[in-house]
Amino acid sequence: MRVLITGGAGFIGSHLCDRFLADGSRVVAMDNLITGTQDNIAHLAGNRAFEFIYHDVSNFIHVPGPIDAILHFASPASPMDYLKYPIQTLKVGALGTHNALGLARAKNARFLLASTSEVYGDPLVHPQSESYAGNVDLVGPRGVYDEAKRYAEALVMAYHRQHGMETRIVRIFNTYGPRMRLDDGRVVPNFIGQAIRGEALTIYGDGSQTRCFQYIDDLVEGVVRLLQSDFVDPVNIGTTREISVLEFAKIVNGIANNAAGSVFAVGARTEGDPQTRKPDTSRAHAVLNWQPQVELEQGLQLTIRYFRDVLTEPA
Repeated sequence: MRVLITGGAGFIGSHLCDRFLADGSRVVAMDNLITGTQDNIAHLAGNRAFEFIYHDVSNFIHVPGPIDAILHFASPASPMDYLKYPIQTLKVGALGTHNALGLARAKNARFLLASTSEVYGDPLVHPQSESYAGNVDLVGPRGVYDEAKRYAEALVMAYHRQHGMETRIVRIFNTYGPRMRLDDGRVVPNFIGQAIRGEALTIYGDGSQTRCFQYIDDLVEGVVRLLQSDFVDPVNIGTTREISVLEFAKIVNGIANNAAGSVFAVGARTEGDPQTRKPDTSRAHAVLNWQPQVELEQGLQLTIRYFRDVLTEPA
């Protein structure tokens, strides 16, 4: 296979590059490096099966030669990033998805969209199954990301229905692991960065917000299985171990041997931040025979080790 991965220099995209190369595919990574970094794919330099193209997929995409599959992962993904780049986030969800679908149609390639649990907004249904339409604030600050992904899903299904294209949609729940940016603003790198510096972990709100954290390897396995399946409708990929942010802070401190504890930030939780988040993964189990394999504590040990190395590297 020859696979195009948009956002291939990002956190998730770079791990997908590794997986497809390990499986014997040829990989083309495409990224404009707004939030991705070539450091994530530097270890692939010199690999004859790997190619990097610097390009913004919101503009017309041209890739010479055959392509068997396109995985569309290009997009800012952390609140800090998509609040900094709101228009770019909307464009990559709309124009970027349109361009990537057009290329997939021209190449007769299978297409997989990276969607998100954010399509459910601040959910009123718990846990969230794929049939839940969501509770999204369209004009709130986080709406640029939520609506970009919701529109992208609708566009993918339109191409499937009108053109008979082979399309897949994965809804990704909170994922963590090596190659996340320490400064991307999400709770995992925030907590780990503070813990390994010996600082108190900053908790926004009262810490009762819940999340289900999955390790990157489990997500990649789910994405690969979905791409190889014949299932068209969206599929949640995430863990069902639900913990509060306060409990998560204690786990991180324990693994990092950080005695500084935690502190509560002044004010309420971030505007639009979901109070609860837990996937119903029965569809992934039934259709893909998928379930997470990496326990939270094990994944955090690997991630903390990675970030310790990052912080000790010379500038």
